[in-house]
Amino acid sequence: MRKKIIAANWKMNMTCNEAESFLDTFLREVGQEDHVEIVIIPPFTAIAKVSERLGKVQNVKVGAQNMSAQKSGAFTGEISAAMLRELFVRYVVLGHSERRTLFGETDEVVNKKAHAAHEASLKPIVCIGETLEQRDAGKVETVLETQIRGSLAGLSAKELVETVIAYEPVWAIGTGRTASPEQAQQAHAFIRKTLAAISDQSTADKIRIQYGGSVKPENTTSLMSQPDIDGALVGGASLDPRGFAEIVKNSSVD
Repeated sequence: MRKKIIAANWKMNMTCNEAESFLDTFLREVGQEDHVEIVIIPPFTAIAKVSERLGKVQNVKVGAQNMSAQKSGAFTGEISAAMLRELFVRYVVLGHSERRTLFGETDEVVNKKAHAAHEASLKPIVCIGETLEQRDAGKVETVLETQIRGSLAGLSAKELVETVIAYEPVWAIGTGRTASPEQAQQAHAFIRKTLAAISDQSTADKIRIQYGGSVKPENTTSLMSQPDIDGALVGGASLDPRGFAEIVKNSSVD
C-alpha cells in the first residue's frame, strides 16, 4: 500500500513571519492526521524557521524547492544538499515546470540533481508534465516517457522507490484548469507503466506518483480516489492554511 503524500509548494511566497503564522493555523486544523504524509516546501529563507516551528511534530516533513547538483564551490546563488540536510529537509523538488521553462533545466540537469539528492539521503520529488501544445498534438506519452527516462537515468531500484514522481500538466498549473480525474489517472497509469519498463513491475508498484495542477479542496477527493494517484503537489491553494488542511483531510480516501 502506497501512503499518499501531500506537499505544499509555496514557491516564492511566505516570509519567515508569514510561515510561522501559517503553521500555527495549519497545525491546529490538521491535528494528528497521519493517514497521508504531509510536506511543507517553503522558500529557502524560511526553511530554518519552518523546521524549528515543526520541531517534534511527527506528521509533517520539510522540503526544499530546488538544489544544486554540486556539493560545494564557486556556484554563487546555489544551495547544496548538505546545506538542506543541516536544516532537517527530507524532500527536495526537482525539475518543476517553472524551473524547466523559466530557467532552462533539462532532463540531464534534473538527473544529476536526483543522483546528488540520493547521495545525501534526500528524497527527490521529480516533476514531469506536458504543455497544452504537446497534449493537443497527441505527444503526452512521448513527452512523459522522455522526461522519465532522462530524469531518472541510472537510479537503482531502491533509489527509485525513494523517489516521488509529480505529474504536473503544465497547462493546469496556476491556470485554474485541472486535468479531469480520468485524464490524470490515464497519465499516472502510463507513468507507472514506464517506471516498470525502466525497472520492474514490483518496483514501479511501490513508487508514489503525485498529481500537481490547480489542486483545490473541491477536487481533491475525486483525484485521490484514482488508483494510480498517490498524492498531490499543491501550489497556490497551499498558501491558505485552512484550505491546505482541507486538501490533506480530503486526501484520506481508500
